[in-house]
Amino acid sequence: MWMSREGLPDGSTGPLSGLRVIELASLGPGPHAAMVLADLGADVLRVEAPAGGRGLRLDPPGSVDGTLRGRRTIELNLRDAEGTDALLALVAEADVLIEGMRPGVAERLGVGPAACQERNPRLVYGRITGWGQDGPLAGDPGHDINYLGLSGALRAIGDARQSPPPPLNLVADFGGGSMLLLVGLLAALLERTRSGLGQVVDAAMVDGAILLSQFVLSLKGMGQWSDERSANLLDGGAPYYRCYRCADGEFVAVGALEPRFYAALLSGLGLDESALPPQDDRSGWPELEERFGRAFAARSRDDWAERFAGTEACVTPVLSFEEAPRHPHNRERGNFIESAGVMQAAPAPRFSRSQGVASPTPPKPTTADEILASWRRPA
Repeated sequence: MWMSREGLPDGSTGPLSGLRVIELASLGPGPHAAMVLADLGADVLRVEAPAGGRGLRLDPPGSVDGTLRGRRTIELNLRDAEGTDALLALVAEADVLIEGMRPGVAERLGVGPAACQERNPRLVYGRITGWGQDGPLAGDPGHDINYLGLSGALRAIGDARQSPPPPLNLVADFGGGSMLLLVGLLAALLERTRSGLGQVVDAAMVDGAILLSQFVLSLKGMGQWSDERSANLLDGGAPYYRCYRCADGEFVAVGALEPRFYAALLSGLGLDESALPPQDDRSGWPELEERFGRAFAARSRDDWAERFAGTEACVTPVLSFEEAPRHPHNRERGNFIESAGVMQAAPAPRFSRSQGVASPTPPKPTTADEILASWRRPA
């Protein structure tokens, strides 16, 4: 029951070095947040249910799930007293706990905030759910597309002639979920330096998706955003802020918003501005879209990338996940790393003195008993 299976090397130097985090295994934003904490130097311990009791798994046997990098893993059966006691013993020595269960489940297992903070009043208890800990939908299942749909953002995305496309699961799960949870955890840890006490962080993906939408809500409040899809500045309605298909079937991304960038776009396309509708005349947008589309369709994506390189036109190639690691900018920045034969995202952001490291290497100690011993603080 106490066997540890994987983890981090000793000697982490990231800005969160020395922070002790317990992650109760879940899918999506919880593991992603734990990965970021581990990348930044935290000592993260992932607690999984015994084999056979984990529900949906996206990592087939023998595969490498990069979001689980950088932490040790133990199995505890939280449905019996021995497993619960073992977890609470670890909680007593931890700084942060992350759980992504439906509201009430952790309490029924005896590891909810009250039980954990009774054992450790300094614990920051992070809860990540889709709908939040309360509200009419709190107990309902859902996924990124559902939370995004309720936020108002999903309806605004995509071509008005088609159904709104799921923007992968980047917006609600990770932007609104993982990142909001991380902000809450770090804010609570900072507050703890003043109060000496931990607290509960209730991060909901629908809340985060709405928070991410504040810029668009501001535009709407100023009368500069319409609920009509593909009719706005940033939703593909503007012909100078959208993607175009090229001669080879690939795409370029055009973001020439400002007048001087727009002028560089026209120059690169070989178009005479005086022969076109004004940039901000919305009645002329269909004509601009047609002219731009015809021009981009005459060359390949990479030809256009080379043509616009070094200009201020804000035209870039739309790369696949296979191509992105080979792009010169990503390569020089080290934005991708290869680990265990799999391409992964590098830790971010960058730090001047205490750079984080993504590492799958198991550390010492390697058993949960040793973990507990190494976590015990001096009396």
